[in-house]
Formats: sequence, structure tokens, C-alpha cells
Amino acid sequence: MKIESWLFLGGTLFFLPIAIVYGFMTGWSEWVGIPALFMLVALALMLGGYLMFTAKRVGPRPEDRNDGEIHENAGVVGAFSPWSWWPIVVAGSAAIGFLGMAIGWWILYIGAGLSVIAIIGWTYEYSRGDHAH
Repeated sequence: MKIESWLFLGGTLFFLPIAIVYGFMTGWSEWVGIPALFMLVALALMLGGYLMFTAKRVGPRPEDRNDGEIHENAGVVGAFSPWSWWPIVVAGSAAIGFLGMAIGWWILYIGAGLSVIAIIGWTYEYSRGDHAH
């Protein structure tokens, strides 16, 4: 993970001067791009710091070592549910929410309500029904 952490920390060193130069070129009067660039710097710094912290805690992975073998990374990566319909419901409710911001605020509330139902359904999908543990 050290390569990833240095990549993001290098992004911090790249985007900070860019943000300052952009600020000087616009006379510090542009109130969308300047904060966005500084938030980009903060995001790269947070990600790089987190990955650096995790790399120190976990140690070198097989893909980080020169003598790493493919079989060392074999095994279960995570739990995935290929039959789940809840991600589609979450995406649809988010689309309805964004449509509400563009067309009318009352549609946003419908999207927010559907999002709550979809997230709860997705979270508790393994706690009930055929796939309960």
C-alpha cells in the first residue's frame, strides 16, 4: 500500500500549488473552483494518510514485495451478493432525488424516502428471508 499512499500524497504536492496559482490568477474572487481545489488537496491528503497508516499496520502485501507469489493473495476477498436487487433500487432512488433537485423539491423528498427504504433493505438483506444467517 505504500505505492498507493505515495501516489495520493504526491497528488497533494501537485494540487496545492495548482490551487494557489489558480487563486492568484482569479484574484481570489472565484468562489467555486478555489474551494474545490483546496478540498481536492484535503481529500488527497486524507486518502494518502489513511493508506500510509494502513500500510504500517498491515505490512507489505504480496503485490508490494518483489518476491510475492500469486497464490499468496488467494482466498475469499469479500462477501458479494450477485442476486441482490437493492443496489438497483438505491440507484433509482438516488436518480429520483437528483431529478428532484433539478425539477422540483417535492420530488427530492420522494427520492429521500425511497433511499431510506432501499438502504435499510440492502443492509438487512442477510438478516431475513432465504439468505438469513
